Amino acid sequence: MIIPNYLKKGDEIIIIATARKISEVEIKEAINIIQKNGFKVLLGPHIYEIENQFAGKDEFRIHDLQWALNHSTAKAIFIARGGYGTVRLIEHVNFIEFKKKPKWLVGYSDITVLHNAIHASGISTLHATMPLNFTKNEEATNMLFDFLIGQTKSISIESHTLNKNGISNATIVGGNLSLLYSLSGTPFDLDTKNKILFIEDLDEYLYHIDRMMMQLKLSGKLKNLAGLIVGGMTDMKDNSIPFGKTAEEIMIEAVKEYDYPVCLNFPAGHLDKNLPIIFGKKASLLVNSNQTTLNY
Repeated sequence: MIIPNYLKKGDEIIIIATARKISEVEIKEAINIIQKNGFKVLLGPHIYEIENQFAGKDEFRIHDLQWALNHSTAKAIFIARGGYGTVRLIEHVNFIEFKKKPKWLVGYSDITVLHNAIHASGISTLHATMPLNFTKNEEATNMLFDFLIGQTKSISIESHTLNKNGISNATIVGGNLSLLYSLSGTPFDLDTKNKILFIEDLDEYLYHIDRMMMQLKLSGKLKNLAGLIVGGMTDMKDNSIPFGKTAEEIMIEAVKEYDYPVCLNFPAGHLDKNLPIIFGKKASLLVNSNQTTLNY
């Protein structure tokens, strides 16, 4: 797996919108933060376009995504925000020039589509907070820039009582559970064999979380994992007749027969404190009764 070059002061960072619409006001402070960290900002030509809930027509967003992927001097691409819409673009772009000059792709949620597509090209990406959320948590934003300049850090958290203890050294892949589910059977499906799988989700019914986990299990994606990291399962919903399990209990039940470490409640995903995870880079996951540590 190719790790893009780390950034240095003065490098260019592109911001584009591939999903939900974004306004100049909404990312004004994020642009200031990028510049204060010593980088130049390049905006996608159509970044502020609007078509209903999307950041402009599909063709505009396709243009900006291909422009960013092909850019010859920028060192990173920030997706302005998530929402929905990136999957509508992915079959219309290519990664030919991107593979010649890889750059960091940064985002989460709907951006899982791009993480998967870029992994298929053999290049690492960064699951992390996006410009819309830069002001929500200083630690998450600062750590993003630390990672981009190569100052990767060890992340340690208190262990969840339902965790499965163990040690794993493997590449991390994954993203938003709903997006991984929707990409199943497509050219952008995820290969999880001997990998540490990271998943997170937002605003889903508990029965649907169970259904998605059963799909992962029945398709063999859980059987041969090296480890499982579950991030924020945020704002989960239930029916009038309760499902009877929490999201965390659903996760543990789905993998109870497998012998690998499982970390619950990792601070990444649809959380204000959305700490970076490098996809496509080997990491060490240590889960014990008191503490869980992720090292790169």
